[in-house]
Amino acid sequence: MTETELMIVPDDPLSPEVGVLLDRHLQLMRDTSPPESVHALEPAELAGPGIRFFTLREGARLLGMGALKEHAGGLAEIKSMHIAAEARGRGLARRLLDHLVATARADGMVRISLETGAEPEFAPARALYAAAGFETCPPFADYREDPNSVFMTLKLD
Repeated sequence: MTETELMIVPDDPLSPEVGVLLDRHLQLMRDTSPPESVHALEPAELAGPGIRFFTLREGARLLGMGALKEHAGGLAEIKSMHIAAEARGRGLARRLLDHLVATARADGMVRISLETGAEPEFAPARALYAAAGFETCPPFADYREDPNSVFMTLKLD
């Protein structure tokens, strides 16, 4: 893989190709968390105002996705970050995370936060975020305390 083959680009969460990966992501969320603790957005919500959606591709092959949701007060939230199971172990999640953080910073956001699962299946995601400097925090925006959720944040300024 060369640098020119790997691209992270703005994309349409309503496109059929992206829909396949989004469906896999949503199913994984539903399989690992109780319904009241699934905070993943549906495709139409990801296409809504205040959300920037990106895909990670190797050539034409879709390997991952992630979104930034803007909140008041300079807060950006990472939503629907997902790398296809068959593409994991290549450092792609870190590349996508770095892109989302850099985008939030370039947009003038002062903090970037996220909600992820507390279940063992989410341990690799929590480790990724911690390695990138994210720290656990209280619930933010409209979230409430949830034993199945871990909230993390990174100061950008």
